[in-house]
Amino acid sequence: MGRKFLAVASLLFLASCAGNVSQPSNTDNACSILSERRDYAHAMEASERKWGVPIYVQMAVIYQESAFVGDARPPRKWFLGIFPAGRVSSSYGYTQALDGTWEEYQAKEGGSWSRRDRIYASADFVGWYADGTTRALGISKTDVKNQYLAYHEGRTGYSRGTYRNKAWLINVAQRVAARADRYRTQLASCR
Repeated sequence: MGRKFLAVASLLFLASCAGNVSQPSNTDNACSILSERRDYAHAMEASERKWGVPIYVQMAVIYQESAFVGDARPPRKWFLGIFPAGRVSSSYGYTQALDGTWEEYQAKEGGSWSRRDRIYASADFVGWYADGTTRALGISKTDVKNQYLAYHEGRTGYSRGTYRNKAWLINVAQRVAARADRYRTQLASCR
């Protein structure tokens, strides 16, 4: 009986460490998200204090990248239509950060323990990236459209204007900015 109890207790402990990577029930309402997931609120508040990037900006970027699904991945590529042949890119987690960008974040700020499927590291990453974009390109931390374009294209791509020939991306960036504005309004009423 003692072994069974120990095994069940161990499994429950491991499951509690795994984190909640499922999507909140109402991703269109910032107040609902932060009330349902208090860890999101704490993580984004800490990132806002550290980097000066408003919570509504962080939320809009994370929504666009993963719809708040912590273990989100890009689609698979297929060989001959039936054999999995890897992923379209190395992006993963709440932020859909590429391996190289995440490794840069880990080396400079997050430490090797930080993981893309953890909201604390992800919120910190969004703040870190936006702060770096402000310093490197002069884009305000509240200029959500241009912050998102630099996030998606990378700072070098943004400064080269690679987004200018991507009407679809400009439309996405405008939607991210509109969502951030909705989240900002909602957060003002629920705080």
